[in-house]
Amino acid sequence: MANTCTASTTTDGGKLKMGPAAVAGASVSLSERAAQHIANFLAKRGKGLGIKLGVRTSGCSGMAYKLEFVDVEDPEDIKFVQHGVAVYVDPKSLSYLNGTELDFVREGLNEGFKFNNPNVKSQCGCGESFNV
Repeated sequence: MANTCTASTTTDGGKLKMGPAAVAGASVSLSERAAQHIANFLAKRGKGLGIKLGVRTSGCSGMAYKLEFVDVEDPEDIKFVQHGVAVYVDPKSLSYLNGTELDFVREGLNEGFKFNNPNVKSQCGCGESFNV
């Protein structure tokens, strides 16, 4: 079972570095399997601060998840740290990802990340896109 982490904020001259989409108590969680998998990828890659989790307009249901490595922090992103792994979320995506657990699963011969997102109202049959 994954522990929920909450967003960290930084201040600069009394101004919060969080966008308006961030709400008090916003959270994103990683399972231990997902954190270990990400840590292994970063180690093999030889660089990186963590991963960035976001959403983009795409697919038959309207939105799709995106994952990318983070080599330089964006001051606008909200940073979550869990199991020693940093996850960055842009403020616009946070409203769609709040409460999401990122897991790494193996099902038969297939393996990959699974997004357990409580905000999803429907998703396409292939599981690649969703609607909130």
